[in-house]
Amino acid sequence: MDSNPGGHTTSPEERQRQTAAEIARKKVLAAYYSNAQKTAQSPSISRNFHTEDSSSTFNQTQTPNKTPDIAPHTASSNATPVANPTIGAPNIPTPTTAINSYKQTPISTSVTENKATSEDWKKYHTAWQGYYQKYYSEYYAKAAHDYLESEKLKTERKKHDDERLLENTNQPSNPTPEEEQGIMDSLKQKVREKAVKQTKHSRKIKHLMPIIAGVAVVLLILFLQYNRLIFAPIMAYVSPGNSTDVGITALDPTIATGVGEDNRLIIPKLNVDVPVNFGIPNDTDSINNAMENGVAQFSIPGASAMPGEIGNLVITGHSAGDIYSNNQYKFIFSGLERLTQGDLIYIDYQGVRYTYSVTGSQTVEPSDVAALVYETSKPMLTLITCTPLGTARYRLLVSAEQVNPAPSGAMQTETVDDNGTSTTEVMPQNEPTFFERIWNFLTGN
Repeated sequence: MDSNPGGHTTSPEERQRQTAAEIARKKVLAAYYSNAQKTAQSPSISRNFHTEDSSSTFNQTQTPNKTPDIAPHTASSNATPVANPTIGAPNIPTPTTAINSYKQTPISTSVTENKATSEDWKKYHTAWQGYYQKYYSEYYAKAAHDYLESEKLKTERKKHDDERLLENTNQPSNPTPEEEQGIMDSLKQKVREKAVKQTKHSRKIKHLMPIIAGVAVVLLILFLQYNRLIFAPIMAYVSPGNSTDVGITALDPTIATGVGEDNRLIIPKLNVDVPVNFGIPNDTDSINNAMENGVAQFSIPGASAMPGEIGNLVITGHSAGDIYSNNQYKFIFSGLERLTQGDLIYIDYQGVRYTYSVTGSQTVEPSDVAALVYETSKPMLTLITCTPLGTARYRLLVSAEQVNPAPSGAMQTETVDDNGTSTTEVMPQNEPTFFERIWNFLTGN
């Protein structure tokens, strides 16, 4: 910023405003001077110019018969009056004299002055307003024109770029060696960044791999050991898929129906139709092998009757097994606990069908073999399986009595020869679990 004689600085905006005001003032004075010249050329107009230090007056009087005298302009030392060669003609100041005179003469705004002074003030302000209106009109018009031109230039440039890109896409490119090298470097950089990212991801996974592997092993072992806890309750309420007769219906217990030579156990309520293995030696391995082919007779002293004989006929079967086991009869007795008093059970033996009616059930310890031996005068049937489902903790005993053929014609149980084998101390159980198999393998049992 520049310094003025008054001691304070003037900003560029202030200087610009002062310059504009000075230009407008000069234009107004020039307009006044032009008007004065036109008026002086008319013989019917008289003009008086009078200038003092603190005021300026401008009087116009129309006198057709009188030629007034005009005082020379003395407001500025640079003003030089021009004498009219005609006597009595007014002295008209030169342009320089008029401009400097009006520039140094303040404009009076008093409403008490004469009509000419008021008109001059209005003309002055009108000139100022016209100037500013024209100035800002030109300014905004130029700004709008520049904006439209810039937008047009952007549109043309974008259109040119799109056309150039389309041409480059349609035409085969022949990159220079430098461009090929740049492309190769870019590809290498991308491959390197991807490799680094994959490496970081792999490192994170490696930290989790031992935990994931450990959890997977634990879950696998739990599944191998306890899967029967999940599937046995499900199989208890569906028809056994290994049954050869899926359309079993209730039979008339009062009629001795002729049947085939196969020995079978039929429970209509449970939709069970399974082979029965009689005369099995009283040892664990023989009974387990027999239960892989159906259900088996569990014969002990005092409970070794055959169908149609007075005494207790004991038949055992599995209620649960591992889902991956190949024994198709591992769930054959899973629904045995659903039997209630009065339900019918059929046994086909040597071409005769024997009908039994359920009388009750009980849960005992696996070692309570004595629960199978009791005094009876009727042919009785006891079905054995493990309970709760999926475990071998207890044994479920379901008792039934023969109702057909008539029990009155039943024969007495013959003495059973154990063939030198000792009586087992526990009742048969489900297939061994995963850990039981490992333990038996390690101990040689």
